[in-house]
Amino acid sequence: MEFSTSSVAPEKIKTTTLAVGVHADGQLTAAAEALDEASGGAIGRVTKTEFKGEHGKVLMLRELSGVAARRVLLVGLGKPEELTARRYVAALGAAARALPSGEATDAASALLDIEVPGLDLKQRARQLAMAALQANYHYDATLSKSDKPAPGLKKCVALASRANSATVKQGLREGAAIGTGMNTARHLGNLPGNICTPTYLAQTAKQLGTEHGFKVEILERKQIEALKMGAFLSVARGSDEPPRFIVMQYQGAKGRGSKAPAPTVLVGKGVTFDSGGISIKPAATMDEMKYDMCGAASVIGTMQAIAELQLPVNVVGLVAACENLPSGRANKPGDVITSMSGKTIEVLNTDAEGRLILCDALTYAERFKPDAVIDIATLTGACVVALGHINSGLFSSDDDLANELLDASRRAVDPAWRMPLDDEYQPQLKSRFADMANIGGMPAGSVTAACFLSRFTKGYRWAHLDIAGTAWKGGTEKGGSGRPVPFWVNYFLD
Repeated sequence: MEFSTSSVAPEKIKTTTLAVGVHADGQLTAAAEALDEASGGAIGRVTKTEFKGEHGKVLMLRELSGVAARRVLLVGLGKPEELTARRYVAALGAAARALPSGEATDAASALLDIEVPGLDLKQRARQLAMAALQANYHYDATLSKSDKPAPGLKKCVALASRANSATVKQGLREGAAIGTGMNTARHLGNLPGNICTPTYLAQTAKQLGTEHGFKVEILERKQIEALKMGAFLSVARGSDEPPRFIVMQYQGAKGRGSKAPAPTVLVGKGVTFDSGGISIKPAATMDEMKYDMCGAASVIGTMQAIAELQLPVNVVGLVAACENLPSGRANKPGDVITSMSGKTIEVLNTDAEGRLILCDALTYAERFKPDAVIDIATLTGACVVALGHINSGLFSSDDDLANELLDASRRAVDPAWRMPLDDEYQPQLKSRFADMANIGGMPAGSVTAACFLSRFTKGYRWAHLDIAGTAWKGGTEKGGSGRPVPFWVNYFLD
């Protein structure tokens, strides 16, 4: 999609659809006022009757006299004093989704001049581009015939003064890269498990590395065995699909060798289908377990975005990819396995497999002498119980890193909430037969999962993001969300 700016007056810009904001009780924004005056009060008449500017509501007007745009989309913003960053982003999304499928090949937005607490102009431009790309995403990869017309938006123009044009252009460029990375993550998640296998994930990472200029190395079973990744391999053993360990390296900061700035390492859980193994999951929603690789997908999407933007940072992306299926070779409750670190683990529940593949990846991360390591995983249903589908759960043993990440999540409007990681939870992982158990029982399940991972991270600053409630939507809106790609790209932008 092509993004650009224009300083043409709202009533004079020629476009298929122009979006303007209206506050509650028909209070017009500056752009809406300009259109109202040009059209002889047409917008004011509508807002006095059928459109009151309620947050998230939209109304399409056509062929207004005195207005060059063929359509004007009124976007409800609610009360000005109640307009938060999240409500603003939701309004942008509503506007983007309201564009007629297959008809609106171009559109313009006059929504950037609206002041929003916590979002400066460049950040608002980022969100505009992200909203347009998210609305333009259309899944038809496994459909013989698409059930509805694909969105056809190809050009998006942001109205901005000449003085603000450079700032808005930069924000649009950043938002376009984030939105593209989100759509990559969404698409990988949406693909069924018989297509998006560990091998497919690896091939996708390799292709994106070639296109965007970052190095990708794929480790296959023999190489993984040579590394003695016993925990990871124990999960992969139950499936006929071979595991893959994906290593992506982007070097955008200056310096070579020991003089290069230490990288940040992102570690993604890549279970391309999770049946639960021998501790098998209930059948009703097991199809959604194709999304258990969304941590991996978000790492791949983030690497794509930061490489596209050529950010001056060094980032390593690690993905441990496999399936978790029951078979005669699969982990059994009571088995004891040895991780890459040498620590032994009693497997009390084979459905707590994500932490088993992540612990070996976290041990592997040490070789990069990282500034920080952050793992991203759809790890626990307990986190969904605790936080629902709004906030991702953030765990960290480092207060400074946690605060940096929380600040980035707020600026990205991709929210996270810090969860406890007290040492007093650690005894729940005690095992009589191994150094630790892979579960700590029902109480504080998301916390004890993070406590388990923390035992493999003593050599560096570390954080864990549980995205089980935020990586995808279920029900009638089933699909990947692309989160937390905005979180991570904003972190590196900052």
